[in-house]
Amino acid sequence: MQVYIMRHGDAALQAASDAERALTQKGIDDSVLMAQWLSQRNPAIDKVLVSPYRRAEETLQVIRDNLVISARSEVMDMLTPSGNATFVADHIRDLAVMETNAVLVVSHLPLVGYLVSELCPNEAPPMFTTSSIACIEIDAKHQKAHLDWMISPSQLISVINNRKLNK
Repeated sequence: MQVYIMRHGDAALQAASDAERALTQKGIDDSVLMAQWLSQRNPAIDKVLVSPYRRAEETLQVIRDNLVISARSEVMDMLTPSGNATFVADHIRDLAVMETNAVLVVSHLPLVGYLVSELCPNEAPPMFTTSSIACIEIDAKHQKAHLDWMISPSQLISVINNRKLNK
């Protein structure tokens, strides 16, 4: 099973509460870029887990607008910034046992980094810039997982710009 762990897009600093922070235009643009790139990889996402915070839900909407995902979302209170990575990782492992093909998780720092480490014990928590995505491959049969790749919007823009220069 693939697990795509995404940090929400860039969000406004000012809001009535942390939970109400909305995406900025940069957050929208970066999330569009990431969704379009992920779309080229043809992920067969059949489960979506999202934080109840506004910026995460808005990021997921941008992803849905640019990537075909038929799965309904499960809003999880444990996916907030101070959520419980062990609880979320156990839930994801349960999905792997149930033969889920791929899961998209949209959440926050520091949880996204801790979640990578929880699923892949040999990995230090990676730093996620906004709209970054990490892909973890879980082998439920052998109870193993590894970090397959991780990419940020700035890395993707560099790749695109290098291709343009080399033409």
